[in-house]
Amino acid sequence: MSLRTRLTDRFDIEHPVLSAPMGFIAGGKLAAAASTAGGLGLIGGGYGDEEWLRREFAEAGNARVGCGFITWSLEKKPELLDLVLERRPAAVMLSFGPVAEFAPRIKSAGVTLICQVQSLAHAHEAVEAGADVIVAQGGEAGGHGGDRATLTLTPEIADYLGRAEPDTLLVAAGGIADGRGLAAALMLGADGVLIGSRLMASAEALTPRGFLHAILAADGDETVKTTVIDVVRNYDWPAPFTGRALRTQFVREWHGREAMLGEPTTNAAERERFWDAFNAGQAEHTGVFVGEAVGLIRDTPSARDVIERMVRDAEQLLSAAGSFVHR
Repeated sequence: MSLRTRLTDRFDIEHPVLSAPMGFIAGGKLAAAASTAGGLGLIGGGYGDEEWLRREFAEAGNARVGCGFITWSLEKKPELLDLVLERRPAAVMLSFGPVAEFAPRIKSAGVTLICQVQSLAHAHEAVEAGADVIVAQGGEAGGHGGDRATLTLTPEIADYLGRAEPDTLLVAAGGIADGRGLAAALMLGADGVLIGSRLMASAEALTPRGFLHAILAADGDETVKTTVIDVVRNYDWPAPFTGRALRTQFVREWHGREAMLGEPTTNAAERERFWDAFNAGQAEHTGVFVGEAVGLIRDTPSARDVIERMVRDAEQLLSAAGSFVHR
């Protein structure tokens, strides 16, 4: 079982699969499991918690892993990049903000620079900054992202890279949860995929059990792009990024009433309830970031099982497609 691409060659991995650096979810165990399964795991640096990062890198043990940061948040705590670079990660991924400030430090450390983008304009910026790998993230993805769809954004960026910077690799993200998605991404011109939501429901993820029950019961119609989770947390996300999440009771109650949720008194009370529910894993009363691929998730296997099943099914589909074309 092997799908060799430029991505597997670049990282010297068996499968063209990266695990997404999901904040609060992608800890050291998940990243290590993805890497030992033949992909490459990324720890979620999120909004920048030094203690959490130290602990999760320790959890990864000797596994070869990388780390992802929310770029606009990293600007507030740039010392965290040094903390990660000291650990000689396989890669550092930057998302959601200008990367020029950090790219030289990452590349001068001999670390592969991955830039996640949500538009062709963002891809131009990433190339100018020297990105080794670009992740084309479609709006189907869970968590924060833009509005473009994976199905069109991926080939458009593939065409652009072919003209402008053919040595830069391309990875597709958003709505990919099984072998069909991986096969489709490769056919669209990607060198591999970045998997988030599907691995959120894996044995090694830090996903609260109550969230898992909600994910397994949901379909793709039950997600929405919203800002209410950021408003209640007082996280000042820049435009145009919004977060795709389940339509929990909390989201249904406040989506469309963001101004009221942002009022100081209301916000303080709702924020306390939000975090209490989050920490207790009570999905209906908090926010659960997950993508449209939630409708394709019906079990919680190990990361290895997720990746190997995905690659096996993609291989079979691509082989069958080749046979059909050459009849």
